[in-house]
Amino acid sequence: MVLISRNKGYQRSVLLSSTNTVVGKMYETSSKVVEFFKLSNANKNLAEENTFLLNRVTELENTLNTLTDTVNSNEWKTVRIPPERQYDYIAAKVIRITTHQLQNYITINKGSLDSIKPDMGVVGDQGVVGIVEAVSPHFAKVIPILHPKSTIVTKFKKSNYFGPLVWDGQDYRYAKLNDIARHVKFSLGDTLVSSGFKSFPEGIIVGTINNFDIRESDAYYNIQVRLAVDFRSLTHVKVINYKNYQEQTELEKGTPDEKTISKKDK
Repeated sequence: MVLISRNKGYQRSVLLSSTNTVVGKMYETSSKVVEFFKLSNANKNLAEENTFLLNRVTELENTLNTLTDTVNSNEWKTVRIPPERQYDYIAAKVIRITTHQLQNYITINKGSLDSIKPDMGVVGDQGVVGIVEAVSPHFAKVIPILHPKSTIVTKFKKSNYFGPLVWDGQDYRYAKLNDIARHVKFSLGDTLVSSGFKSFPEGIIVGTINNFDIRESDAYYNIQVRLAVDFRSLTHVKVINYKNYQEQTELEKGTPDEKTISKKDK
């Protein structure tokens, strides 16, 4: 090829043209690789910025709600945010996720050093993701909706009627809504949101009613829900730091006096 290119003008021009094409393709590929890594960094910065803005919005909404009564009554009152609204968000990146197994897990790159604790709720930009199960100093394991141990209490956005959402291990896009009685009125496409119980604030989208049926002898509907989150494209999440979770949990387990009385009765 060297000899031909040196002695034949046409062949030389063809070879140089081909070489330039190959080099151009290499530069193009190299540029795409560099752009990809820059995009990854940009996505991380964008996720952190979105989390910061979400925290600010939550703080301002809480302050506005507490000031409304003060303005209406023309009296100064102590600004008090309701305890169930006292939470903020911690940004995290998904570093491992499974969607094809019966028991799926998500690993995120934030842990106890970042104030992550078990039982914290996890959400994405599209809606509810799951609940933190275990934590190490730098990582956390999340049980997503796509797990038989996961039970998210949801409610209809229109009627506030609530029921548990569970996954049947079939399709990562769908889950089942249980315990919805025959008399409850709803339609295809109705939105399900978090009920405000346990790890999630009220009103975070979970999914929409995709299909349902009921037999004449059944007391409850068989309801299929299309999940709001696309788990196969999930890259960044936000962990909900509900500041009064431990207090609420300890109260619901029973006060010390109740435990003492129960032991005496036994």
